[in-house]
Amino acid sequence: MAGHYRIIQAAAGNRRQGPVIAYTANPLNTPVAMPLPTHTDCIEISAPGGAGMLRPTRRPLPAPGPEEVVIAVHSAGVNRPDVIQRQGLYPPPPGVTDIPGLEVSGTVIALGAGVSRWAVGDAVCALLAGGGYSRHALAHQDLCLPVPPGIGLAEAAALPETAFTVWFNLVQQGGLRAGDRVLIHGGASGIGTLAIQVARALGATVYATAGSDDKCRSCERLGAEKCFNYRREDFTDLKALTGGRGADIILDMVGGDYVARNIRVAARRGRIISLAFLKGSRVEVDLMPMMLKQLVLTGSTLRSQPLAVKAAIARAVGEGLWPLVTAGQVRPVIHRTLPLVEAAEAHRIMESSTHTGKLLLDCRA
Repeated sequence: MAGHYRIIQAAAGNRRQGPVIAYTANPLNTPVAMPLPTHTDCIEISAPGGAGMLRPTRRPLPAPGPEEVVIAVHSAGVNRPDVIQRQGLYPPPPGVTDIPGLEVSGTVIALGAGVSRWAVGDAVCALLAGGGYSRHALAHQDLCLPVPPGIGLAEAAALPETAFTVWFNLVQQGGLRAGDRVLIHGGASGIGTLAIQVARALGATVYATAGSDDKCRSCERLGAEKCFNYRREDFTDLKALTGGRGADIILDMVGGDYVARNIRVAARRGRIISLAFLKGSRVEVDLMPMMLKQLVLTGSTLRSQPLAVKAAIARAVGEGLWPLVTAGQVRPVIHRTLPLVEAAEAHRIMESSTHTGKLLLDCRA
């Protein structure tokens, strides 16, 4: 973006001092420099516990470090790790803000030293290690992506955490290929709804599990061949639907007793990928079928990955997934958007498991 910039010193009290490049446009559309706000409205976790521990507050706005941008946040995604952090079970990595929130969309308003990929005024969505529940957020330039054509700025907030997770695990870890049979647990979740669409767009036959008939129908409308209502159906019946072959890739967010059943329903040389353990991570299973079928049992977390790994995932997402979004083959499913100050209600909805798709916070409200 063309314009005139000047160096503005970071406000006193910020956790980092250094030059900040800021920009705004006046009514005549002539670029003029302006200082960044010194504080921002955000949501903090007042103490580990229930949703009521989320509290609106106001904090100093840190200056961007090298290769970081400041984003005026339009919307923030709400994810299960946010809930687990609020419960005190998923602390942020060292040096990362305790404000929850792993993905945002918005407009770049300031650049740290060495930023070369973005200009002030760019519309982006970004993966964060924390800090998304705020009117302003810091993001590394390599973890920002342009808002895909055809997607609104609000919708774009539903993509980064989910898109990175799905692409890394299904495509890069799982080696998804056309013709694979893919089983996605939690098919009505934010990750599940996107994973169904991605797998289908890449030529896989998709199966899913969900907790109600309405959620199952939603998964099937998104492209699942069959969605099992886990409250009254056994997903291991998938073997019969595939002529005894089973699932080549299983994306599991449940754990617990699903682990043994995943091994049972997996195809020869299948890949079972764990993303979370809603029913527990400690299980007792017979591993003989794993050996006989030459299965791969793996898993990953995204937040703790080194920056270089997340940057590589960002490039892969931009090259492989963004064209599918632009073409309309993949779109985020939005259940509801709430104002930032109602973050606690968003967490209550997530914990109730009554939603299908993503929950968003409007950080302008």
